[in-house]
Amino acid sequence: MPVQAGDRYQIESPQPLVAALRQAGFRIVGPQASDGAIVYEELDSSQSLPRGLTDEQSGGHYRLKNGDPNRWFDYVVGPQSWKKHLFPAHQKLWSAARTSDGFDINPSEDEYPKTAFFGVRACEIAAMQIQDKVFDNGQFADSGYGRRRAATLIVAVQCARSAETCFCASMNTGPRADSGFDIALTELETGGFLVECGSEAGGVVLEGLALSEATDADWDAAKAATDKAAAMQTRKMVGNVAEVLREHLDHPRWDEVADRCLSCANCTLACPTCFCSDVEEVTDLSGEHAERWRVWDSCFSLDFSYIHGGAVRTSTKSRYRQWMTHKLSSWHDQFDTSGCVGCGRCIAWCPVGIDITEEAEAMATPMETTEG
Repeated sequence: MPVQAGDRYQIESPQPLVAALRQAGFRIVGPQASDGAIVYEELDSSQSLPRGLTDEQSGGHYRLKNGDPNRWFDYVVGPQSWKKHLFPAHQKLWSAARTSDGFDINPSEDEYPKTAFFGVRACEIAAMQIQDKVFDNGQFADSGYGRRRAATLIVAVQCARSAETCFCASMNTGPRADSGFDIALTELETGGFLVECGSEAGGVVLEGLALSEATDADWDAAKAATDKAAAMQTRKMVGNVAEVLREHLDHPRWDEVADRCLSCANCTLACPTCFCSDVEEVTDLSGEHAERWRVWDSCFSLDFSYIHGGAVRTSTKSRYRQWMTHKLSSWHDQFDTSGCVGCGRCIAWCPVGIDITEEAEAMATPMETTEG
């Protein structure tokens, strides 16, 4: 019987699903432990999944720890996001070769086989949907991004726990994904997984598995797991943050955060939605060959705002304010959504532990006044 979107089943482990994806010809990219962190790289087998690991995160702090050896997905998000595969950090745009009467330009298209992202969290699905608006918004379409996105199948994992840095519940981006996936897994406390089919493509993959029908109790247990993860979250974003930031561009808190900020750009590089880039031209010593590359950049870089005569944003204060107000406020004007999904990466991977939710709360708090 065909598996259709909306159908729910149960499987004992993710191993058969990994095997089915490989059998269907997918390259599988998924989470694995490397150098003390969860990274998203090509999976050789389901044995590479970080089973039995959990994590500890707070401001400027990230550690992997041993957890329940029977749990497959008890970690949360690490320093990498899926944008490294859809929007590569280094991408050759074209190359040029000298000819007798000029030069020939050869557009570059990187190889990207049909790929399954395995273990995508709800906040990360929301981040992809935001980047979809950036790279294909009606006025501008990045053909390379679109090609990679169209060739990618999403296997989501619903969160059963939250890290101290998570605040997706207040951003309405998690910890449960209701759409945006082809297949979704929820790890149940009693063992096994609830499987949700989200698309026709997901159904084709699932038809190759030995599936058991999910019961109402399985569905209730799956919802209870994500409800528990939401209840664990202690951070939240100010509800009217876009208006707050627009109205407080001269708040003294900007000076306070600038005194701590290192302008290192860790937050923008770890962020799953930041998309700033630069273009570099390179040539060989003979002058016979040249290439144009697009590379990730950051609004925290002094040269990022450089125009003829100098940089526009010369102070750390102005650069931090640009990042935060764009992410949480003016992004709405550009893309009809916030640029933040509440994943908490910018908090964990900031060397000095700057907390974007804390800064937003401070801006929303009325300033104390003293009477002369």
